[in-house]
Amino acid sequence: MYIYKNAFTVLAWIAAWLALVILSEGCGSGAGQTGGPAPVPEVAVVTVQPQRVELTTELPGRTSPLLVAEIRPQVNGIIKKREFREGSDVKEGQLLYQIDPAPFQVALDSARASLGKAQANLPSIQLKAERCRELLHDKAVSKQDYDDAAAAMGQAKAEIEYWKTAVEGARINLGYTRVTAPISGRIGKSNITDGALVTAYQPTPLATIQKLDPIYVDVTQSSAELLRLKRSLESGRVCSDCKNERKVRILLEDGTPYAQEGALQFRDVTVDQATGSFTLRIVVPNPNHLLLPGMYVRAVLLEGVAEQAILIPQPGVNRTPKGEPFALVVDEAGKVQQRQLTLNRAIGDQWLVSSGLSPGDRVSVEGLLNVRPGATVKAAAWENPRAGLKAESQNLPPAVAK
Repeated sequence: MYIYKNAFTVLAWIAAWLALVILSEGCGSGAGQTGGPAPVPEVAVVTVQPQRVELTTELPGRTSPLLVAEIRPQVNGIIKKREFREGSDVKEGQLLYQIDPAPFQVALDSARASLGKAQANLPSIQLKAERCRELLHDKAVSKQDYDDAAAAMGQAKAEIEYWKTAVEGARINLGYTRVTAPISGRIGKSNITDGALVTAYQPTPLATIQKLDPIYVDVTQSSAELLRLKRSLESGRVCSDCKNERKVRILLEDGTPYAQEGALQFRDVTVDQATGSFTLRIVVPNPNHLLLPGMYVRAVLLEGVAEQAILIPQPGVNRTPKGEPFALVVDEAGKVQQRQLTLNRAIGDQWLVSSGLSPGDRVSVEGLLNVRPGATVKAAAWENPRAGLKAESQNLPPAVAK
């Protein structure tokens, strides 16, 4: 009986202690609920300021030679010797192949001999015709004899002209045995070897010469982009820079810029129905032959200049579930407002805004997780981390800062 009484006393003490603990926790939570107001969130903002921006567009393209000449023989014959080194630069008029000239020299000599024979026969025939004409007045010869003599003289003269053209043709064919370069440029591999038989105007060229300095860069642009640019120019949002609009920067296929600037030569007047694009041709200096035909490059063309462009950092642009862009703007009272935006394009790490913002607006860039439209926030100036990294890299030694 005594043991039960003691156990009951211990349980009573434990229950009282638990009640005190619960009561103390309740009092503590109540004290927390009656504390001061929550702190105002802080956001980083950038102030919109209009600035002058050159609008450019990057277009893919391929290089092509300025001039291309496929070397083909103009007479039949055997190649006696090749007179150039494959892959070298050749000059206009330089001898490339020598075709065996022996049969063509024989044809020229034969034509010259026939011409000499015809010229030797002409004086006697001409004298006979003159005598017949004199005797015809005295009626010593018949009219038929005089007509025959005059016809023989005309035939002799015609034969002389025929052999003159034969001599000229044989001389031209003999000259064709020397296959020379029609243009200056770089010659590729030879498709034939010494001793090979070639035919006049054969489909396979002996070799190909390409002029590489300067070189063409052919890029394609969609007709929709051209219409957009024209509307921007007409509305005044973009003005033309006539001084620099024909200058084009070239980016190599590995992304590095090319040292020489190109010049826009022309825009094609026909739109490809399959792709909806047209071709632009750019002339680029290529003194070191770094650009080779068929190489993939990108051309940076100047579209125009926006004198009052509005740029904001890309972190300041958000998207709705439908993908529509918007920005959170902090007004003078510190309230957050949502602005729907119309974006033009990305320029580096910024967005070019066509509409939705005005000069002086403060756009929130950082600290947006706990901020909603209508909330009160504390605005602080935003520091671009890229600018800091750039400044630090400029202070590093040359071997580290790249």
